[in-house]
Amino acid sequence: MRKRARKISHGTLLENATALLTSDLPQTWNQAALFGSVAPLELEIGSGRGLFITQVSAAIPNRHFLGVEISKKYAAHCASLIAQKQLSNAVMIYGDAYLVLKDYLPDESLTAVHIYFPDPWWKRRHRKRRIVCESVIELVWRRLVVGGKLHFWTDVEEYFLAGLKSIAAVSGFERFLESPDKTNAEQIKQSDGYNFDYRTHFERRTLGHGETVYRSLFVKKF
Repeated sequence: MRKRARKISHGTLLENATALLTSDLPQTWNQAALFGSVAPLELEIGSGRGLFITQVSAAIPNRHFLGVEISKKYAAHCASLIAQKQLSNAVMIYGDAYLVLKDYLPDESLTAVHIYFPDPWWKRRHRKRRIVCESVIELVWRRLVVGGKLHFWTDVEEYFLAGLKSIAAVSGFERFLESPDKTNAEQIKQSDGYNFDYRTHFERRTLGHGETVYRSLFVKKF
């Protein structure tokens, strides 16, 4: 299905909260400088309305969460939510996730990468812009620690299948779960330890409409 325009309300947000630019990141990666400490680091590509990053960082305070959002409006929205909730273990970046992966994060610096409901770029001529592609997945593999996890979920079956093909083209990932099934969130929860009370906006809407969420989980095996 085609996604509807997303509207957000800024009524209760902190107007002075801003997302960092990629140029604000340490040229030589320094997690302690960014977060004030060092902890297992997880990356969310495309934070959207910020539901996942704000709720997961509040629920798991002993991990760090870095969100990247290419939309300035939504990056600012997420940064404001993080500031409002006083989440010291979450940082929001306004920029291109591909550049963050390529130019700033070092190899084996991430314990998990989350890609939930990325823009499907419906027109065939635009599909080269999709974030789940072989060049990005290659970078994800390099940045993950051995045993690190890649989550890829979407409500677009064609994108799901194309994404799985891109992931399969990168050696070093083991498919832990690949299920086009709208009922398997509990299976992922049991395998990965996440509480799925913090679904994304798009997942809640998709399930609310009785439609399918296509979920996959991959583990870096070497």
